[in-house]
Amino acid sequence: MILFRIAVRSLISRRITAALTIFAIALSVGLFLGVEKVRKGARASFADTISNTDLIVGARSGGVQLLLYSVFRIGNATNNVSWESYQDIAGRDEVDWIVPISLGDSHRGYRVMGTTGAYFDRYKYRGGRGLALSGGDRFSDLFDAVLGSDVAAQLGYQVGDPIIVAHGLSSFTEHDDKPFRVSGILGKTGTPVDRTVIISLEGIEAIHVDWPGGAQTPGQTVSADEVRRMDLTPEAITAAMIGVKSRLKVFNLQRAINEYDEEPLLAILPGVALQELWDIVGVAETALIGVSAMVVATALLGMAEMIFSGLNERRREMAILRAVGAGPSTILLMLMLEAVLMAAIGAVLGTAFLYTGLWVARPYIDAAFGLYLPIDAPTVEEGYFLLAIVVAGAAVSLAPAFRAYAMSLADGMTVRS
Repeated sequence: MILFRIAVRSLISRRITAALTIFAIALSVGLFLGVEKVRKGARASFADTISNTDLIVGARSGGVQLLLYSVFRIGNATNNVSWESYQDIAGRDEVDWIVPISLGDSHRGYRVMGTTGAYFDRYKYRGGRGLALSGGDRFSDLFDAVLGSDVAAQLGYQVGDPIIVAHGLSSFTEHDDKPFRVSGILGKTGTPVDRTVIISLEGIEAIHVDWPGGAQTPGQTVSADEVRRMDLTPEAITAAMIGVKSRLKVFNLQRAINEYDEEPLLAILPGVALQELWDIVGVAETALIGVSAMVVATALLGMAEMIFSGLNERRREMAILRAVGAGPSTILLMLMLEAVLMAAIGAVLGTAFLYTGLWVARPYIDAAFGLYLPIDAPTVEEGYFLLAIVVAGAAVSLAPAFRAYAMSLADGMTVRS
């Protein structure tokens, strides 16, 4: 107990340098724990990009590729799914609901997706949260469009504004003879929906009735009024989201679709494909953790350097302690205890910084990026990390402590000119 009081008083006597060292450790600990929280939050948000959907069906390709273009709007489908096959699958006994998706067009760099009104009810993210409109309403007219929050924010659209869909993903040819109207704007979700323009399947067909083979027929333009009187049943779609009546039937339905005789199809489990995709892109996790660990190590080495640099000024202090009966081991333990105290205080402060920052920034992060960071009690792993910080603080203090241990009483009492 006496040794503890001496160590505390010693730190108080050098309070400025000790406070700066503790602050550096606290910042590094907060950074490391913060990166870990963001990593877990990003993983959870990534895994919750689509939830409550049992299967995604598309043309036969790779599972990750199907997930990328159907959910993340990245890449293109190798082929389409015929409308007859879609209806056949929709009529199976295992299917509870099915939502078609049609992709291929764009608007100023954002993907345009054709679907039905059921998409707004069936698409779930973050463990079951549904889509909500921040303004306007769903599409009800043939040429209505619902915008994701990022599309509306970046392009400055309001409900009622006209919007023209471009043919293809990087085409300068626009369907300007059939403009759409913004009927609604979705709230922020943190999913690819934010970067999507959603129109009806019939709207997709309407703008392509005079584009057979992917090119507009010269002199045969069909007006918007004429197209309203036409049969706009699609011939094919890009993919479909499926919910089954019983989870026990998921694998049976998946096998039936993968073995479908009429055309080559692929059915994937979104959760499995998301995990495969995360394994590919999750290498950044290791890099982030490594950088944060290096910051923590730098702070601890800075603490060792502070103790080292102060030894020369503390020679007389050590000599006096030796003169009043303190043994070399006492000097060693005192310096280690000082380091342990600074590391422990820094770890506690770093944790406090983290949770204060989470409490303040979480609403803004969720609103801006759709990244939900839960404020949970420290986990066992985080507890082990904080303990490791204290142990590492004691370890890095060994070198300067042994240096002080080796100082002689005579050397400390000698007046140097």
